[in-house]
Amino acid sequence: MKYDIPTYLGQVVRGNFCPVPFFAFKVPAGFPSPAEDYIEGYFDLNERLSINFNATFLLKVSGDSMIGAGIMPGGMLVVDRSLEVRDGKIVIAILDGQLTVKRLYKRLGKIMLMSENPNYKPIKISDEQDLQIWGVVTNVINPLN
Repeated sequence: MKYDIPTYLGQVVRGNFCPVPFFAFKVPAGFPSPAEDYIEGYFDLNERLSINFNATFLLKVSGDSMIGAGIMPGGMLVVDRSLEVRDGKIVIAILDGQLTVKRLYKRLGKIMLMSENPNYKPIKISDEQDLQIWGVVTNVINPLN
């Protein structure tokens, strides 16, 4: 969906621009007063998250099998269906009708879905199983406790 908004805090906004104020200094603790004098510019979350609007979707995480990769329960995954599915990428897969997020292992003719938590064993994919890859995880947005 394409739309035009004349301005947002002094900047022209076109298309799917998602502006967030970007402050010009680092914060060791606390949060600065959002005074206009400190704002360096605006940061487009769509650009930072590399969102391809025709091929990107979000999923909410449940479970702890990927905590070693920084994917926490309750987090949101940014998934891009247009990216090449390669060995080592974290993917959204449907295995025998069950949706899961795992790291893809694809070597020497073997395919496995690997967790990033030592409490979970690798899932070895056999020829009898139905595996579909929905997309590649590009970013994670995790809530703080």
